Amino acid sequence: MFEAHFQTFEEPEGGVALTARLSAFREELTRRKLAGFVVPRADQQQNEYVAPSEERLAWLTGFTGSAGLAIVLSQTAAVFVDGRYTLQAAKQVDSKAWEIQPLVDPPPESWLTKHLKPGDRLGFDPWLHTTAAAERLAAACAKAGAELVPVDTNPVDAVWPERPPPPLGPVSVHGTPFAGEAEAEKLTRIRPEIEKLGAEALVLSDSHAVAWTFNIRGADVSHTPLPLSYALVPKDGRPTVFIDHRKLSNSARDHLEQTADVREPEALVSKLTELSRSGASIALDSATAADALSRLITAAGGKPVRGSDPVTLLKAVKNPTEIKGTQTAHRRDAVALARFLAWIDREAPSGALTEIDAVEALETFRRDTGALKDVSFPTIAGTGPNGAIVHYRVTRKTNRRIAPGDLLLIDSGAQYEDGTTDVTRTIAIGEPTAEMRDRFTRVLRGHIAIARAVFPDGTTGAQIDTLARQFLWQAGIDFEHGTGHGVGSYLSVHEGPARISKLGTTPLKRGMILSNEPGYYKTDAFGIRIENLELVVGIDIPGAEKPVNAFETLTLAPIDRRLVDLNMLTGDELSWLNDYHDRVRHAVRAHLDEVTKVWLDAATAPLSL
Repeated sequence: MFEAHFQTFEEPEGGVALTARLSAFREELTRRKLAGFVVPRADQQQNEYVAPSEERLAWLTGFTGSAGLAIVLSQTAAVFVDGRYTLQAAKQVDSKAWEIQPLVDPPPESWLTKHLKPGDRLGFDPWLHTTAAAERLAAACAKAGAELVPVDTNPVDAVWPERPPPPLGPVSVHGTPFAGEAEAEKLTRIRPEIEKLGAEALVLSDSHAVAWTFNIRGADVSHTPLPLSYALVPKDGRPTVFIDHRKLSNSARDHLEQTADVREPEALVSKLTELSRSGASIALDSATAADALSRLITAAGGKPVRGSDPVTLLKAVKNPTEIKGTQTAHRRDAVALARFLAWIDREAPSGALTEIDAVEALETFRRDTGALKDVSFPTIAGTGPNGAIVHYRVTRKTNRRIAPGDLLLIDSGAQYEDGTTDVTRTIAIGEPTAEMRDRFTRVLRGHIAIARAVFPDGTTGAQIDTLARQFLWQAGIDFEHGTGHGVGSYLSVHEGPARISKLGTTPLKRGMILSNEPGYYKTDAFGIRIENLELVVGIDIPGAEKPVNAFETLTLAPIDRRLVDLNMLTGDELSWLNDYHDRVRHAVRAHLDEVTKVWLDAATAPLSL
């Protein structure tokens, strides 16, 4: 009945084959006179999702998380992962061959200084590290009396015989009915920003920035409609887009050529070299530009100007067309979510369903809209103890039956041409415990505090992050992830620069879309997260002395009333929940069959103290 087209549940390979790969890799390093090598989980543009041809870390170590790094030395090797992936790495990586170390505190560089010997040559691929990352590695090497050596070709590729070819996803035009602004208008807004940077030209090293600027989308990586590409935008004159011509139909090429010259990706090196010979200052994005680009510009006599890509902020502030599109996408998504939640409530109490059944059903309900392009990330469906793994991804091996007494945490999203969605609901299967209801209500109160927040212009995500945590802190508990991330417009579901987190230093601007997703995770027991997407809007406050903003909730899906402890809510919080459910019912009800309407009426019925 249900199936997943955009997700798989296979277990990644591991064990003996990977140990043989590590041996072959060490032999290759010896051949190149290198004492070690750094293998990041990265492509040339630091994308969150990378093409199969770029999964070097997974191929070598077995670790498949989205953030990590490996360092191989002749006598020892380590995989570095952040807190989200500690449990996953322990299961995927052979502990006899690899140490598992933290990615952030302490950083890999401190491990390096302990293990490198004076005179060692540590190799790295300058196309896969930013300049800041390369500088940190070089400093660690210097401290140990070793040397950091850039390589021309990646030694992993030399020992990876079945390495997939680079992707050739077809490019589509994302026209003004969806984009809301023509390419020429966007370039007019970008050029003064290049001037401000004191540069002759700007390299768009982030494919999301190229896609947004030139109104194109692609199919080169999973779950994000990304055309892998670069662009060079001069302060004056025509920009150049560097993209494999095999991805371009005649109409896509015609579209690009209206505002830009189109060249093969290899031409970027010669174009930058030529521009640098005149001593030009060229702006690079510190977050995504490969160290190789800085080296190339410097070697040719130019001056790399490292900083934030101005397109990142322009892209984050959605225009009226993008806002209208995302509102439409969320209403469409809401129908699929209501059908799914009603189905779970009917079927799960029998104990017959599994996590994979839930993932397949939700994707099917979304495909039934007729507008689904992809899921926006692999669905997280964790029941019982699996729900406590923040970035859990079900495989056939870990697939757990959804049993009465469990909580089911399901975090999912969709890519529609008019907008990107991301929503998490925690569902009680059978009767929840008093502890579950207490923890859920604390998370809900934090969620409501963010949704109801009113804040002056210039406020950052870090300043409001505490609102989501206050009720958890009162019980001596917390969650170990940010409260919210930015979301793109038919682009990445995780979009910078704004976020609601302790690290969120970018001011929130009207038109930005962010997630609101506090949680609580009890190891080996259950997980709770409630996530809606929020649009930053201006509000009118009589007598206000500066512009004031608030959030408009975009996501429309019932929050499980069975998990709410009414005695813990204030009157204002209860009013917010009832008003929200009223909105959900009005937006969705007319589009449902009779059985689901009955379920929705009950799931959104007002609660009273």
